Amino acid sequence: MRNPPAILDINKTTPRALGLHMPAEWEPHAATWIAWPHNPEDWPGKFQPIPWVYGEIVRRLASVETVHILVNDAAAEKRARHLLGRCGADLARVEFHRWPTDRVWLRDSGPIFLTPDAGSVSAPPLALANWKFNAWAKYDNWHHDDKIPARVAKLVSLPVWTPEITLANGQRHRVVLEGGSIDVNGAGALLTTEECLLSEVQQRNPGASRKQLEQCFHEYLGVDQVIWLNRGIAGDDTHGHVDDIARFVDRTTIVAAVETNRDDENHAPLQENLERLHAARTRDGKPYRIVEVPVPSPVVFEKQRLPASYANFYIANRLVLAPTFNDANDRIALTILAELFPRHTIVGIHSGDFIWGLGAMHCMTQQQPAVRNAIRPESTR
Repeated sequence: MRNPPAILDINKTTPRALGLHMPAEWEPHAATWIAWPHNPEDWPGKFQPIPWVYGEIVRRLASVETVHILVNDAAAEKRARHLLGRCGADLARVEFHRWPTDRVWLRDSGPIFLTPDAGSVSAPPLALANWKFNAWAKYDNWHHDDKIPARVAKLVSLPVWTPEITLANGQRHRVVLEGGSIDVNGAGALLTTEECLLSEVQQRNPGASRKQLEQCFHEYLGVDQVIWLNRGIAGDDTHGHVDDIARFVDRTTIVAAVETNRDDENHAPLQENLERLHAARTRDGKPYRIVEVPVPSPVVFEKQRLPASYANFYIANRLVLAPTFNDANDRIALTILAELFPRHTIVGIHSGDFIWGLGAMHCMTQQQPAVRNAIRPESTR
């Protein structure tokens, strides 16, 4: 796909003003974007099996949609092609891009695509928001990853907005936002956590207020309602990403991770989040349907609690990939997802080694929505 860019002065308008919004993950995809694993230090002592996990994931994804894979160089592409061939992946549906990355978590560093609202006549058929990525305000090597959205926009010829806000000191600030810190229903509602976006510890956007962030989501993601949860799960080094604890599965249904063991450190924060979800209301004043999903028994490696959660699933075209952990709750979680997605194939991806990298299926993927039948603006070329 090569869409001609709309002639837009993005400095004088916002996606919301043009009738653009972030669609839900379950809406049709044109493709999924991932980055091929290359840094052994992301899985210290356990890197060897990781490319094979990727091979199985790509095999599954390529059966339902195009997969774009970022590789550091020609040699990395050659290795990936060879491994994917051995895994039986459909290489005709895989496109490689030799763009260096620092890490592989494209949910956080990749672009957030925008599509037109129903009936919009002024919006381009596809655009993206280029949020700043700073490696969760934890690591120094993030500059390659921060370039990914702009590279994608250039490749696909898309209008791109770089969200900014004005801080109390009058300085303009490019907004830091990771895709894993938010989840949307495609109809104006967004889930996130206070721990990730508002706490002083996280240092994503120092000095930014709740009101400013909500307005930013409104203007650049088409969001009218922000549901603020409190904290994330134990072991999450991102300071509370919402994609480990609560996810929209349709416009009015939210899957919520729960821990029934009162002695587990996840019990109290997940219970508070559950209470907030039950108190939330849709824009027409109705309660959301909340479906509880258990978390697996604690996954610990080298005395470190890892962020294992079934909520970190990825919704592709007619396919849901969900992490599993050789746990008794695997079956329960997969059954719940099968009931919620009756038209999708539910596939468990063993993530016992993968989660040592502190991420799972959702963290590694970023969806590119299919272009809808939209009326192009007159000022296009």
